[in-house]
Amino acid sequence: MKATRKLLMTVLGASLVAVLAGCAGGPEKPKSTALESFTPQLNGRVVWNQRVDSVKFPLSVAVSPGVFTVAGDDGTVLALEADTGRELWKGTAGAKLGAGVGSDGRFTSVITRDGDLVTLEAGRVLWRRPLNMRVTTAPLVAGERVFILGGDRSVQAFDALDGSKLWAVQRPTDPLTLAQGGVVAAYKDTLLAGQGSRLAGFDPKNGDVRWEIVIGSPRGTNEVERLADLVAPIARVGDVVCVRSFQAAVGCVNAERGTLNWSKPLGGIEGVAADEQFAYGADATDRITAWKMATGEVAWQSDKFLYRGLSAPLATPKALIFGDAEGVVHFLSRDKGDTLLRVNTDGSPVAAAPVIAGGTLLVVTRNGGLFALRAE
Repeated sequence: MKATRKLLMTVLGASLVAVLAGCAGGPEKPKSTALESFTPQLNGRVVWNQRVDSVKFPLSVAVSPGVFTVAGDDGTVLALEADTGRELWKGTAGAKLGAGVGSDGRFTSVITRDGDLVTLEAGRVLWRRPLNMRVTTAPLVAGERVFILGGDRSVQAFDALDGSKLWAVQRPTDPLTLAQGGVVAAYKDTLLAGQGSRLAGFDPKNGDVRWEIVIGSPRGTNEVERLADLVAPIARVGDVVCVRSFQAAVGCVNAERGTLNWSKPLGGIEGVAADEQFAYGADATDRITAWKMATGEVAWQSDKFLYRGLSAPLATPKALIFGDAEGVVHFLSRDKGDTLLRVNTDGSPVAAAPVIAGGTLLVVTRNGGLFALRAE
């Protein structure tokens, strides 16, 4: 069975959720590659450290100017000043979380495991609305609206002020979906959402579809192997958005025109990063590939981190950054993938793609560690 790490299977119309990763009787996971010795090319350090409850849900850290908004498994939601780690506000969704966090700096939304959409302002719960479905994708909060990608691949919009439902789009769906963060994002005045292996552009005012593009073609002999949903995070560089189709492909789209620039087959399960030169991602074995943004041709590959359980990456002007299953943060050169810096956290897996605000990088671990790093 291909790429089953961290995969959950949801059977629509029933309450059954089966964990495929690590199921009994499967082949033993290969040993992770030992880390090579290197000479640091960057100076990096942990500048502050905070904690939340353990992170057992698909976490997306929200970034607004100078602020990180994060959440823990117990429903606690925190807004922290990026430079210092100072707590700006603290609130709770009142239940364990199934997805989060989305924030525009004013409104912050999370999803509980019971399927409630909860929106807070400055730590105070504004409203709570039952969605009557499983949701594993963090909400998108933009333009005083909250957008939700449901477990049934529906897309819904709510008023951020009072929770009133504005519109919903239900598309034909497959019987299985991933219990992993999917794609719901903004591009100018277009709402981007992943529906199966398609990236669709919606009018955020009414849900009308402006365009849709197939990123990866499902492959395999059964429904699990044919899962090809788009997974978070996506990467945007100007008018170009790059995204991964689970187990199937990595592709880049011109979101202004609604056209496919290129798509390349690749069996990975985590989201991608990009800059003006390259798009970056790791496959199911944690082999890292950099593709040329213009053509999709492979620029370089690295086998230095095989089976280390890499997170989705972050591309910054200084480095390409991955976390791994041992809580190690790897800073790599963007032109070759050489190791520039390595920083340890708390030894538990990095729970989400690293994010950056100003010059401060935030890494969140499964044990709830919040590690703010700066590299110079």
